[in-house]
Amino acid sequence: MAGRMLDKVVIVAGAGACGPGWGNGKAASVLYAREGARVLAVDRRPAAAAETCAIIREEGNECEVFEADVTDDDAVARMTQFCVDRFGRIDVLHNNVGIVETGGPVEASLESWERVISHNQTSVFITCKHVIPRMLELGRGAIVNIGSVAGQRYIGFPYIAYSAAKAALVAMTQNIALQYAAQGIRANCVQPGLLNTPLIREPLRHAYGGDIDDMIAQRDAQSPTGRMGDAWDTAYAALFLASDEARYINGTTLTVDGGLSARC
Repeated sequence: MAGRMLDKVVIVAGAGACGPGWGNGKAASVLYAREGARVLAVDRRPAAAAETCAIIREEGNECEVFEADVTDDDAVARMTQFCVDRFGRIDVLHNNVGIVETGGPVEASLESWERVISHNQTSVFITCKHVIPRMLELGRGAIVNIGSVAGQRYIGFPYIAYSAAKAALVAMTQNIALQYAAQGIRANCVQPGLLNTPLIREPLRHAYGGDIDDMIAQRDAQSPTGRMGDAWDTAYAALFLASDEARYINGTTLTVDGGLSARC
């Protein structure tokens, strides 16, 4: 169905890929725009957001770039106001910002723990804090948070802070969904499994022995399908949850992992 997001205004936090190729936020931004949305591509790296925005504009769709670190309360306040000033409202908030750092409770430093929690969990609290009041003014809205099966299962190596943050994201999503359901705001979570995106290249390759090609082969073999998913698998799940097709879906978690968590 074409035009699933026609005339919707979507903020994608973490819209730029962290390396060559398609990251979750980049793919989601482009897909929302292809389905008719006007997109605010937000990233702390303006060049990465601009690359996403250029693709959207080259395809004849509408996008603006906003530079912001969404762990910064003031920056998120400015982002929210910019979106309302530019587009008139906010229909969808897509929280994609996240970083991965490996290590268990002994190996990981306190600085690493705090950094990962801030980017993966606190950022969602801050964006929701500023965007939800604008959705309440509108009388409707959809929030899509990008989690991970690592918040649900141990998937082969320790990254305790990342797992903890992604597990917390499910509870945060449910809290928001139930608190604001009667005011027309929905919140849902997408939980990707093993994906082949730029995010995995440097942060995870050492956990698999150091060689990127070998890491990809190992992760492909871990998947019940024989291959990892990619950013578009996450993006299509997010598109559904953000669209009016999912108007009665609220407080749920959609797992996109090729069956990995079912096997575990």
